[in-house]
Amino acid sequence: MSVDKWREKFKQNQPLFIGEDTAFRSAVIIPLVLVEEEWHVVFEVRSLKMRKQPGDISFPGGKIDPTDHTPLEAAIRETHEELGIDPEAIEVIASLSPFVTSSSFVVYPFVAVLPSNQIQCFNKEEVEEVFTVPLKWLLNYEPYCHLISVEPKPLPDFPFEKIMNGAQYQWRSRAIEEWFFDYEGYTIWGLTARILKYFLERVKE
Repeated sequence: MSVDKWREKFKQNQPLFIGEDTAFRSAVIIPLVLVEEEWHVVFEVRSLKMRKQPGDISFPGGKIDPTDHTPLEAAIRETHEELGIDPEAIEVIASLSPFVTSSSFVVYPFVAVLPSNQIQCFNKEEVEEVFTVPLKWLLNYEPYCHLISVEPKPLPDFPFEKIMNGAQYQWRSRAIEEWFFDYEGYTIWGLTARILKYFLERVKE
């Protein structure tokens, strides 16, 4: 293969990061609504009937299905399914940087304006309740952080005999930042807090 052909080969579209094509991919919308002429951010409380993360606070969104052509299409579909918003009424205004938690999990966030009069028809099978937080309050709030130590633990069939130092190999532990926002009895944390924090930083700029 000639050098020119090598160049041409690598000009082709590539995934955002190595492993993106096999990662668990999800998409969310950071929803903005006007409440009495003031911008608010909409949050969901996940239904207590949900098998995963019942009662957690999140943005509308979820897994990107094979039938979704793009992450944005998935985010709009999930927002429609969860909040009952007409897809045509969702005004997408920005695409934010993906949040890559690991090579096997990525979240694609979008910012959109929603019609506040449609949010009352949310899907109670998936959403326990919906609440809003004034954007001005969020911009002035100082979230707090706690660290979680993550230490690799090889499975029993790991081939220690193939690596230097074998079973005595010094695996690197790392700390994960978990951010928290407290608002009137609600605690926003986890992926939602990380994406929210990034969004607020972009607004402040």
